[in-house]
Amino acid sequence: MTMLRYFTAGESHGEALVAFISGLPAGLKVDQEFLDRELWRRQQGYGRGGRMKIETDKAHILSGVRHGATIGSPIAVLLENKDWKNWEESLPVESGDPAKHKRVASPRPGHADLAGALKYNFSEARYVLERASARESAARVALGGLAKLFLCELGIEVLSHVIAVGGTALHDEVEWKKIRALRDLPEVLLNCADSGAEQQMKEEVDKVLKTGDSVGGVFEVVAHNVPPGLGTYVQWDERLDAMLAGAVMSLQAVKAVEIGSGITSAAAAGSAVHDEIGYGAKEGFTGFTRPRNNAGGIEGGTSNGQDIRVRGYLKPISTLRRPLQSVDFATREPVKAAYERSDVCVVPAAGVAAEAMVALTLARCALDKFGGDSMTETVRNFKGYLEQLKGF
Repeated sequence: MTMLRYFTAGESHGEALVAFISGLPAGLKVDQEFLDRELWRRQQGYGRGGRMKIETDKAHILSGVRHGATIGSPIAVLLENKDWKNWEESLPVESGDPAKHKRVASPRPGHADLAGALKYNFSEARYVLERASARESAARVALGGLAKLFLCELGIEVLSHVIAVGGTALHDEVEWKKIRALRDLPEVLLNCADSGAEQQMKEEVDKVLKTGDSVGGVFEVVAHNVPPGLGTYVQWDERLDAMLAGAVMSLQAVKAVEIGSGITSAAAAGSAVHDEIGYGAKEGFTGFTRPRNNAGGIEGGTSNGQDIRVRGYLKPISTLRRPLQSVDFATREPVKAAYERSDVCVVPAAGVAAEAMVALTLARCALDKFGGDSMTETVRNFKGYLEQLKGF
């Protein structure tokens, strides 16, 4: 049985991030330029902080790829932290000089600082911050790029766009071609398909920037051309919507996940929510049709052939230039929360990280269904399944 597994290692200001993935079939062509472009996309967006001026992320593949293609063995990817040179004496692997350690003396509300220090019995929150930081998501984007390359061989694409920043939001569904057009832009502002709304979103960021605050928002990940049949209703942990919700919720600062129109559907009548079923020709394809996609491409935990739409609701970044009230770890006296160099708005970047998590989840489900130790075998099985659907 093919099992796609992956995990990451590394700290925000450590020497490097390392990402591991196993289970990708042999013979998958690996486009280095594509992987680096994905990492670039994560670093973009209006409202990013000073760290993005330091790092230029590149995916350095250490194993599992030879002569431009996967060889079936585990893949390890290294992402260098250029900022390490500024932290090497503060965070050495060896014991080093304790006087050079940079303590996080007061926990930040909304961050993992306090909960992590209590859990791991730390006297302050430096080590918590280092791993809990969203810097870790860069490693996931590298792995997600590999998953996207795999899905592309099956004709599946995964992209994101921003639908809300602060109080500015889009209310109509954005069609795929507009989302796809955002991918190749030379500059990323807020990755919104509506230029007028994007300008208003920029003004939301400017407003909190002036006041030392931060702002959150909503991104939507769309998986296009996903066939019906990924995931299943037969066990709770095999349901596609549950896996996607967990994958996207695992990203830093995401506090809610929506499939399709799940939130608004909760307040609507069933007749206005459920996507009616027809049969006939549509866009050059003859088969089952739907006039709308409130289900977000998933019914009963299984993909139904429509675009999969997953929204992530991102809270404002916890690190504020005008810090909130906190308590000193050592004295227990009231103080202002610690401040570390940070972003003001990361909604577009979070969308790219969520693309990675959606792609990894879909790749795992596709390999569970179609199997294959080589891409030749996987693609053959996939095409056979599509023929089966045509004959239904």
